[in-house]
Amino acid sequence: MEATVIRTGTEGRTWGGGNEPLKASYGKMMMWFFIVSDALTFSGFLAAYGFSRFKFLDSWPIADEVFNHFPFLHGVDAPMYYVALMTFILIFSSVTMVLAVDAGHQMKKGKVTFYMGLTIIGGLIFLGSQAWEWKNFIQGEYGAVTTTGGNILQFVNADGKRVSIGDIAVPMASERDVTGNNSGIWFSEGESLPSVSLEEVKAGFLANNNLLIRTQQLDENGHKTILSREESIQKLNVEGKGIVEGANLSQNEYGVPLFADFFFFITGFHGFHVLSGVLINILIFFNIILGTYERRGNYEMVEKVGLYWHFVDLVWVFVFTFFYLV
Repeated sequence: MEATVIRTGTEGRTWGGGNEPLKASYGKMMMWFFIVSDALTFSGFLAAYGFSRFKFLDSWPIADEVFNHFPFLHGVDAPMYYVALMTFILIFSSVTMVLAVDAGHQMKKGKVTFYMGLTIIGGLIFLGSQAWEWKNFIQGEYGAVTTTGGNILQFVNADGKRVSIGDIAVPMASERDVTGNNSGIWFSEGESLPSVSLEEVKAGFLANNNLLIRTQQLDENGHKTILSREESIQKLNVEGKGIVEGANLSQNEYGVPLFADFFFFITGFHGFHVLSGVLINILIFFNIILGTYERRGNYEMVEKVGLYWHFVDLVWVFVFTFFYLV
């Protein structure tokens, strides 16, 4: 049986879409191709995060305890408030981008300029907020003791509230005092020492009977396990290995090392996309002011960069949901 080929068009070609398939220009189609491929990349990252979290389901850090800072409110427990504000700002910038595209369809240069400016401001605020979050995440607040098994031990008072290792430690004369730069010994390389030593933390912990140790293991209610006083002393003396403050790519005071790795990689990769989008928006903004698109007779470039900006916002919604909320 012979196959039948239906040919269309005056020249007998099977493709009749011309250079604008689906009524989209070449530029828009290429932007959609990029968005689809980039979406697959982010999907892979989030899937890897999901598998890793499932593997350490009984010890994964609690996001409400990690991201509980708010600018100018030091010491106030504000779980996820600032991250939610960042998300709102980024979504609002997507709204202003929609208004800019709509104004471009109506060939209203003034409105396009105004709404593009608001979009850029929103993107810059988000980037600044993300940098502030990174600073707090890297710096840490309470610190913890690492164990020989690679876990962490956090400290709480009798009410179950976190206590900083700096408040626990009892100052002791140690090698860090002897080998300071006052004695003529200088170090140009190597890891910086923590603010307190393990011996100082142990001494302070033993001197305060109101302190307990909280492990990274979660109980049946999803709360971290708090040991008794006797268990805490034994755990600290037997398994205590070192001090960790904040987070880096090898360890962190929040729990499983992979948590910090995924935080840096996923939010950093998304932040790079936002930074790229802001730079492109600034370029488009100046072209709008110079009247480039007025002379072309269309604002299609604004619409194309708008597709990218909406994609960046949508990706953050997924990152916010799976990394921060779930």
